[in-house]
Formats: sequence, C-alpha cells, structure tokens
Amino acid sequence: MSDAASKIGIIPWCDLTVPDAAAIRDFYAEVVGWTSTGVDMGEYEDFCMNEPGEGQTVAGICHARGTNAGLPAQWLVYITVDDAAKAASRAVAKGGKILRPPGAMGPQGRYCVIQDPAGAVCALFQKG
Repeated sequence: MSDAASKIGIIPWCDLTVPDAAAIRDFYAEVVGWTSTGVDMGEYEDFCMNEPGEGQTVAGICHARGTNAGLPAQWLVYITVDDAAKAASRAVAKGGKILRPPGAMGPQGRYCVIQDPAGAVCALFQKG
C-alpha cells in the first residue's frame, strides 16, 4: 500500500480473493491490460496487478486460501482507520459483523474484514 494509506478514511487498496487467482489474473490482463508481479505466499502465489506502461501496482488478486479463506469472491476495498480493533468494535456496535477479526498484515499494519448492516463487505486497515 502507498504512503497515502496513513490518511484516515481513504481507500488506498483493493484486492480480489477467488479460488483460482491465476485464471482471474489472466482475465484482467486481457480485459484491462494489467501485468502482474507474483507475491510468494509459501505454498502458492498471489498477485499484485500493475497498470499498463508505468507498471505501478494498483490492486491485488489473491487465492481464497490462508487468511483469505472464506472471503467472498468480490473486490474488497481497504479503508484506512486509526485503530483496526477499535473500528471493528464500533462496527459491531452499529450493527455490523466481523468476517475476519483484527490481525497483522505483515509489516504493512493490521486489518480486519467487516460486513456493514446492509451486507456490504470491506476491510479496515491500520497502517503499521
């Protein structure tokens, strides 16, 4: 995620979690011209998707494995918050649900996945 990810309330990242990330990576490469960079996840590889030409990373496509197991197949936006755990608690207090409890996202920070009262899903991201 970019340095802009430290600004509270913005959407600095989105990714897509699907059963076959390689097939969907190829789909978006053909449809929008993205190139990809592999991200080693141990036993498999997820992908950073890069804009044509400049090559700036703009999104991710991930396998529905590991910490992404059980996430719905949809584009997931990440909204920057000051504290992922506190924001998750506020979401529940306001009628939302926690789909992925707050946890580490490597050196980037912490995140959780919530569902709002209308059923929409997003991630709350706290920069590390």
